[in-house]
Amino acid sequence: MSKRVVLAMSGGVDSSAAAVLLHRQGYEVIGLFMRSGETEKTACAVSGDGLLPVLDTPTHKQGCCSAEDAADARRVADQLGIPFHSLNFRDSFKRIKDYFADEYLAGRTPNPCVQCNNWLKFGKLWTFAEQVGADHIATGHYARILKDEATGQHSLHCGSDPKKDQSYVLFGIRRELLSKILLPVGGYQKPEIRAFAEEAGLRVAQKKDSYEICFVPNDDYAGFLKNYRGYADTEGDFVDTEGNVLGQHAGYEKFTVGQRKGLGITFGEPRFVISVNAERRQVVLGQREDLATSAIRAVDLNWLVDRPASSFECSVKVRYQQQSKDCTVELLNDNEALITPAEPIIGVAPGQAAVFYDGDWVLGGGWIQ
Repeated sequence: MSKRVVLAMSGGVDSSAAAVLLHRQGYEVIGLFMRSGETEKTACAVSGDGLLPVLDTPTHKQGCCSAEDAADARRVADQLGIPFHSLNFRDSFKRIKDYFADEYLAGRTPNPCVQCNNWLKFGKLWTFAEQVGADHIATGHYARILKDEATGQHSLHCGSDPKKDQSYVLFGIRRELLSKILLPVGGYQKPEIRAFAEEAGLRVAQKKDSYEICFVPNDDYAGFLKNYRGYADTEGDFVDTEGNVLGQHAGYEKFTVGQRKGLGITFGEPRFVISVNAERRQVVLGQREDLATSAIRAVDLNWLVDRPASSFECSVKVRYQQQSKDCTVELLNDNEALITPAEPIIGVAPGQAAVFYDGDWVLGGGWIQ
């Protein structure tokens, strides 16, 4: 059986440590850096086989897909003596940017990291792997894929480090790919990975983690949307839950459900964004208790297990940074579920993912409406 694996290398410590781990385990590792392709000029095709265009010269700084990151990834590949390719995924990144802009301008809260995994890291990455004859793809995500030796089935589980667990953002990958995916760092704690990278002599051992969305410089969502779409006339009213006008805002796209800071308007007590109405250009403000949700509708369901019965109990996570909560999930049809939490959940935002868990086992999930 082939041991060739294509590894998504971001230039960070996690994917770099993953490269070392796979290399030491005897895999034939091919490193792949995914560029957004905004300003680069494409060069020749990989090995002359008409694959995806190569970008051999990093040209600019941009988030976690920057020229610096590409150089860091290449240094690790050179240190290990493994092939390295930097490819132009401009069209895929444009799809993600369009999704991001469309959701915000519809008054929703997008999750581009989930869609990047669905469309790019576990979509285009696998396409490239097939083209170069690899049997596996790998990333530096903190999650685990386990195999049931009795059934031969593979399943997605939380990473061993609860502070770094990234299983939430992987719920949307195709189930049939689970057997093809390797997640080398998922069984480690983050400090262990940094220590391992240090021991391996990697320059990126203490490199800071990136928390920004790669195509949004300085976390300026509104600035990105303005430059990307050139929209206008998004200013409107702050209103309370009864519809009374409280003041004016400069653009509804600047706000998301649960937001408290940066409202640009002051009250005698904390106020939170309860909802965003793009059609009326209204941002609804209220008390923290107004954020409590006792019923959640999710659509576009994706299952990493056999489709459960029409109703089942599980824990559900509605944001990456939040704890999962006990819930009852009722499947309304093949594509829609009604989630009823045992206790109301604070800050449920349309556009985010609702991910279903059985302990540390990821069952699947959908998109909050």
